[in-house]
Amino acid sequence: MKSISLAAMMLMSVLLAGCATTSGDFCDVASPIRPSVQDQVTDGTKRQIVAHNDYGSRACGWKS
Repeated sequence: MKSISLAAMMLMSVLLAGCATTSGDFCDVASPIRPSVQDQVTDGTKRQIVAHNDYGSRACGWKS
């Protein structure tokens, strides 16, 4: 019975350790995505990068 309690406590501490949150808004935690020349990105990834950077430019004042 004691080993079950110990195992339950260990499991709970592992699960709770993964519950971390970031504080702040988008502008506090995000930055522009700047792929290098060697990066091979798909068209979908390019669209996501452009959308992310466009939003950051509007919301946070990022410069291109």
